Amino acid sequence: MKQLHANPRLQRLLVCTALLVGPLFVPIASSAAPTPAQVEFFEKHIRPVLAAECYECHSTSKKKGSLALDTRDGLLKGGKSGPAIVPGQPDSSLLLQALRHKHPTLKMPKNGAKLDARIIANFAEWIRQGAPDPRTGPAATSAHPTSSAWADTLAFRRQWWSFQPLTKPAVPTPKNSAWSTNAIDRFLLAKMESHGLAPGSDADPRTLIRRLTFALKGLPPTPEQVEAFVRESQIGNRQSVIASAADRLLASPAFAERWARHWLDLVRYAETHGSEGDPEIPFAWRYRDYLIRAFAADVPADQLIREHLAGDLLPPAQTRFNQVDGLNESRLGIAHLRLNEHGFQPVDTLDDQVKSVENQIDVLGKAFQGLTIACARCHDHKFDPVSQRDYYALYGVLASGRPAQVQVDSPDVLNKNRAELLALKAQIKSALADSWRDAIPQLLAQLTRGSSADPQLAALSQRIAI
Repeated sequence: MKQLHANPRLQRLLVCTALLVGPLFVPIASSAAPTPAQVEFFEKHIRPVLAAECYECHSTSKKKGSLALDTRDGLLKGGKSGPAIVPGQPDSSLLLQALRHKHPTLKMPKNGAKLDARIIANFAEWIRQGAPDPRTGPAATSAHPTSSAWADTLAFRRQWWSFQPLTKPAVPTPKNSAWSTNAIDRFLLAKMESHGLAPGSDADPRTLIRRLTFALKGLPPTPEQVEAFVRESQIGNRQSVIASAADRLLASPAFAERWARHWLDLVRYAETHGSEGDPEIPFAWRYRDYLIRAFAADVPADQLIREHLAGDLLPPAQTRFNQVDGLNESRLGIAHLRLNEHGFQPVDTLDDQVKSVENQIDVLGKAFQGLTIACARCHDHKFDPVSQRDYYALYGVLASGRPAQVQVDSPDVLNKNRAELLALKAQIKSALADSWRDAIPQLLAQLTRGSSADPQLAALSQRIAI
């Protein structure tokens, strides 16, 4: 070895050989089979993203840039720009650089928004583990490729932040701890301070009561209300005075009327069906007033949504009754399903039903889930985790119902005269029986008039008389 190192010619030869051969010795994923936990991580966090965001351009059938990511070999081999990943080295992996938008020319997904930070962190962790990949051999083919593709797309879309379970993060401690004790304010102030910003000064009493009244009632305060608030602010604790004013505004009928209007907009409230005849929707005002009463009574959001979806099917323990007006409030919730366009005299009744149910699905999806479910009527959704199969499953539920007018009185009202009605019903039944019995002779006379020579009719009359 000393002789080799002492020979300058041999040294140059070794260096050149290393430079030529070096790029071929790219670290590859461990040959050991992935553990069950690694397989689960890949199938849950890596493959769905590759399928939804990458396969369209980088797969065995379309190797853009000579890169195929639908097989393990293609991922490790890379494309024209080199290996896509360096197992164990996230920061050196070209794929991760492109996902992070750190590469000078490659930013993936192409022409798309940068992936969520949580998804990118999953890729970094996967590469750090050595990029364990359970895929073997060529890309799998399926007799139903679209079904397989949708399954991967659905798994990816379910990872979006808006579909994750709610968490309770720790409330930050801003530098200006005296500014507010409200948790939401502390989140806002901490972020402002991180950007070198500070909150503005407190509003004067006149400005404050005007803002508060507009926000809660949608109406300006009266001059008398402004002056009263100013006087209270001069002699009382600022926070207590604001809290008292807010309580008064929340108790105002105008508060419920203002905020119910936003909900009415969501469900597309109207009192006519539109279309060529613009027919009236009977008793639409009952739903409007029901909603205003619900806001005034501070009904919890989950209860209100439950009433909108199945208010007529709720068990007694979950049903709300209005004792003052004698109403079954919960049953009124489903009235919003009738607030849609309806043909006056549709030529194709089935087509009219399809449009009506689509409208109901559109309202339900947007109002209660923030999703455009109706887009999946003709195909799997292009953006949201909603398949065409999901759409028609919901379609079947809504199409199975029929518009009708139902009793919305409370049990007390419905049963108020029940005993008297039952007694009257028994009297009516008895009187009818007596009337029918007394009418038998006259009926027999009519049956036998002019037909006494007919032996069969005479026998029938005899049996009736008996």
